[in-house]
Amino acid sequence: MILKDKVVIVSGIGPGLGQELAINAGTQGAKVVLAARTQSFLEEVEAEVKKTGVETLVVATDITDTDQCQNLVDQTIARFGRIDSLINSAYSGGTFCSFEDADLDDWRKTMEVNLFGSLGLTQLVVPSMKKQGKGAIVMINTLVERKPLLMQAAYASSKGALSVATRMLAKELGPHGIRVNSVAMGWMWGPPVEGFIKGTAQETGVSVEEVIAGITKDIPIGVIPDDSDCANAALFFASDLSAVVTGANLNCNGGEFMA
Repeated sequence: MILKDKVVIVSGIGPGLGQELAINAGTQGAKVVLAARTQSFLEEVEAEVKKTGVETLVVATDITDTDQCQNLVDQTIARFGRIDSLINSAYSGGTFCSFEDADLDDWRKTMEVNLFGSLGLTQLVVPSMKKQGKGAIVMINTLVERKPLLMQAAYASSKGALSVATRMLAKELGPHGIRVNSVAMGWMWGPPVEGFIKGTAQETGVSVEEVIAGITKDIPIGVIPDDSDCANAALFFASDLSAVVTGANLNCNGGEFMA
């Protein structure tokens, strides 16, 4: 188990990647702290994580609220005494529209979650990690930041800024034993994408299989990567297996984008 006895905070627990990060962290032996805005869903996911036999902590948190983030950090340290890893998975997709039609206030709201929310929570875990001389921070990023898609400029721009911040923090925090990396996720098979594909099939009058084929034609491995497998890529960065890796942005998209 690559995370045995490590204390891992996962923000943005939700259907899809967020819950898989928490469950898989438990499978890998971590003590898992689950954070998101919806208490009821957090408790549902916590029940699944507990099946792995690990300790858990649920703290309802809006990462755009500094006081709530501080409460998350304080409760984690009070319960477990340390923070080994933070996985910043909370995000806002923003409004899908053309730039000409965009309300830049929506861009600001998207930035508030994806950039400033993630950085604010990161800033609050750094003192504890510096004190213990070690820590791992993982930013969940997106393929859209590297392979632009129409109507997603706000989301991609916020994640692009986070990508730059990741490298800057890796440079600054490295001397304290704190590693900062990110994972660029592409299509992920899970509840959000399943819903999108079914909706697209109904709207266009084609089969679900045809929609999937239109997506996978650009993915060398030939399938939409499962969100659980994508979660494991992030957990690699949370573990000591990546002890000498920092400032990296790993492509996790079945080969759809290579650099």
